[in-house]
Amino acid sequence: MTESTRIHVGVRAFAALREALGFAETVVSVAPGTDIAGLMARLNELYPRAELTAQRYGVALNRSYAPLTAVLADGDEVALIPPVSGGTVNPNAAKLFEVSDQPLSLDDVLRRVVAPERGGVTLFAGTVRGVTRRAGEDEIATDYLEYEAYPEMAEETLARIAAEVQARWPSVSAVSIVHRVGRLAIGDLAVVIAVAASHRQDTFDACHYAIDRVKQIAPIWKKEVGPDGSFWVEGPESSVTG
Repeated sequence: MTESTRIHVGVRAFAALREALGFAETVVSVAPGTDIAGLMARLNELYPRAELTAQRYGVALNRSYAPLTAVLADGDEVALIPPVSGGTVNPNAAKLFEVSDQPLSLDDVLRRVVAPERGGVTLFAGTVRGVTRRAGEDEIATDYLEYEAYPEMAEETLARIAAEVQARWPSVSAVSIVHRVGRLAIGDLAVVIAVAASHRQDTFDACHYAIDRVKQIAPIWKKEVGPDGSFWVEGPESSVTG
């Protein structure tokens, strides 16, 4: 089969998988009719040191989670999603769902959801802590964190989480979720969630649900860096299949 008869698929990798494979983005040529499983086999041939068969990851096809049996087309984009660590109203409005490399502001996210008819707003802020303790382990000191994301898909996932919130709690009239990426110092805001309704009832539970879902399904990864080295966090609550 000549190169001209093959299809070309973009591949993106993140966090620990990016480091193992040695690339963030590449293009792989495969035969027409190849499915995602076939692409993974090809990547394993091209990058044997990454040991993909021993890795835990999900796959997104054109920014939506997809099964290994999905058949690929020329120009498709496939993203390898390791276990995660835990839209706009109008063209002139602030984005409700955003991945940003800039410092976050509670007031800024609050302003994205406030309105005269919304009398209750609950804010959740996740900050970088300097000490981590996991079940059965000693405390681990952290110097700083590095967050990485698949930004386009992450913002779509944050919007999906907001839709889930409003389906469960119809009284909620607005949700904004903003997550920071890059290097974060101790005390920096990593994620801010604002949930607004006409009254405060339901906004607390809705905010709790939203942060749990962000940690479960948003393609955002966290690396902890401390005096004993660095490692990517893959929480037990993570789901890479949506």
